Amino acid sequence: MTHSKSCQLILALDLETREDALAMLDQLGSSLNWVKIGLQLFTAYGPDFVREVADRGYHVFLDLKLHDIPNTVAKSVQSIAQLPVDLLTLHASGGAEMLEWANKARADYAPNLNLLAVTVLTSMNEAQLNSLNVKATPEEQVMHLAGLSLEAGVQGLVCSSLELDPLRKKFGADPLIVTPGIRPAGSAADEQKRIMTPRDAAAAGSSYIVVGRPILKAPSPSDAAQAIQAELV
Repeated sequence: MTHSKSCQLILALDLETREDALAMLDQLGSSLNWVKIGLQLFTAYGPDFVREVADRGYHVFLDLKLHDIPNTVAKSVQSIAQLPVDLLTLHASGGAEMLEWANKARADYAPNLNLLAVTVLTSMNEAQLNSLNVKATPEEQVMHLAGLSLEAGVQGLVCSSLELDPLRKKFGADPLIVTPGIRPAGSAADEQKRIMTPRDAAAAGSSYIVVGRPILKAPSPSDAAQAIQAELV
C-alpha cells in the first residue's frame, strides 16, 4: 500500500464521555484530519461512535491493540471491516500466526484498512521490560517485533519516536510508522517515558504522530493542533 511520506497529526481523543469527545471535535472543526478512538470510548459507545466521528469527516484510527488467539483476532478484524476505520492496532507480541491471520482477514474484507503492530508501549522502559522477563532494551525489542510484524504482512508499526531512525534504516520508507508519546516543547511528559517533539519525530521519519493532552488541555485546542501541524511541514 502507498502512503504519504509527509507526517500527519492524529488527535488522541482520550476523553471520559461521548459528549466531551464531540464537544472537543466541535472546537477543533477542520483544524485536523485524523482522530484516534481508543479502548475507553470504544468500550463505552461502540461502533456507532466510530461512525459518528467518521461522519464528521475525520479519518479514524481505531486503537484497540487486539491480542488473542489467531482466529479471534481475524474475526475481530472482519467485524471492524464493516466500520469506517483507516488504521487499526494489534499487539505484535501476539505472534506471527496471529498477525498473518489478521492480515488475511484485512485483505479479504477491508483491503484499504492498514494494520499497525504495536511493538513496545511508550509508557514502558527497560526496567519494566525486564520485569516481564524480556531481557532486551526497548530498542532491541522494538526492532525484533518490527521485523516479525512486517514479515507477517502488516502495513505498519506503532513505536516510540526514539526508535524511528533504526527502523527506517533497517526497513526503509515503505512501512507506516505511527509514534505516540509526542510532546511539544514545554509540555508535561505525563506517564510517557520515551518522547520526542513533533518536529523531531517528523524529521526522523514518522508517518503519523499521536498527540492527546497537549491539544485536549490547551486553552484553544484548534490553535494547539495548528501549531503542532506547523512543525510537521
